[in-house]
Amino acid sequence: MTVPTPAPAPASAAPVLEAVDVVRTFGATRALDGVSVRVEAGRSIGIVGESGSGKSTLLRQLLALDTPTSGEVRYRGEPVTRRDRGLLRRLRADVQPVFQDPRSSLDPRMRVGAVVAEPLRSLKVPGDHRARVAEVLASVGLDPDTAARYPAQFSGGQRQRIAIARALAPRPSVLVADEPVSALDVSVRGQVVDLLQRLAAEHGLTLVLVSHDIAIVGRLCERTVVLHHGRVVEEGPTGALLADPQEAYTRRLLAAVPQLPGA
Repeated sequence: MTVPTPAPAPASAAPVLEAVDVVRTFGATRALDGVSVRVEAGRSIGIVGESGSGKSTLLRQLLALDTPTSGEVRYRGEPVTRRDRGLLRRLRADVQPVFQDPRSSLDPRMRVGAVVAEPLRSLKVPGDHRARVAEVLASVGLDPDTAARYPAQFSGGQRQRIAIARALAPRPSVLVADEPVSALDVSVRGQVVDLLQRLAAEHGLTLVLVSHDIAIVGRLCERTVVLHHGRVVEEGPTGALLADPQEAYTRRLLAAVPQLPGA
């Protein structure tokens, strides 16, 4: 497994996204318990843990889709609140998600061109939307003629490429991928991981990868945060963490997952 090597980052640089001592409760359940995570510009970070560890809840906080019970989420150093519509609009344009299952995240009633152009319309991005759709479809390895067809006419891997193209359309600086290959056949998972790696390098993207599969995080991410029962139990450079995990829980995650084809 080739682990990305972290490049030195300016100590004074403010993170693009940051969770600061975030707590999120649902009744008596403490889904997040004092979680702090920094997402630095141009870097890649993996957030790993089993189902129920708090990964999806943390993702919703970072995407400003939910509000912490206590603590704070910051975007480029500014606290994110639902009342600050201007800040939320900038965050929505700059931070784009790729969800787990493209079958449910792509509207089957819309042609692919309309699906990919959706964030351009909703964010009122100026310019030639049709040309931008063709450009991002080509960047993910799909023929621009794909735009005239419907999502159901494509394989799972192709649909995830369409979802990635949609996320890239408004030219975000941050891509947040939530279990981006777990719904795909094993034979195409490696292809999508390679695609994400290439796009991040070509576009200088900041990448946040949420996964239960620590092997995939090892392929894509410079740093890794391990969540367990809503708390950060281990974090650090991915290579060091995989080579010498300090927590029994991290060792269990590492032992439980198979290697990707070609890993």
